[in-house]
Amino acid sequence: QVQLVESRGGSVQDGGSLRLSCAASGYTSATFTIQCMAWFRQAPGKEREGVAAIGTGGSTNYADSMKGRFTISKDNAQKNLYLQMNSLKPEDTAMYYCAAGPWRSGCSLYARDFTTWGRGTQVTVSS
Repeated sequence: QVQLVESRGGSVQDGGSLRLSCAASGYTSATFTIQCMAWFRQAPGKEREGVAAIGTGGSTNYADSMKGRFTISKDNAQKNLYLQMNSLKPEDTAMYYCAAGPWRSGCSLYARDFTTWGRGTQVTVSS
């Protein structure tokens, strides 16, 4: 059974940094390698939005507002996904979700393209 489990999030001050991780189980290293892996987030009263995605060969896709501040990476051998978040802002406060889906000539930031989801972890940025 495929499962994604996010690390505990946290609370930081405006301008701070935080690193999220997501442990995948139920994949072999080979199948994990060819998955699209992504981070999404959802703030209260707002729709879930894509943050960043990473696919085969390490190709990445970022939402415009995250470019230059967030970095997505993954360890295929350990089957872990990471999100390094720098220069955090109060508007980054949200529940962050790890997601996996099949690779289709690239990795989108559309939730409909992802089939497996973690339960989420809370990130709070205070001003």
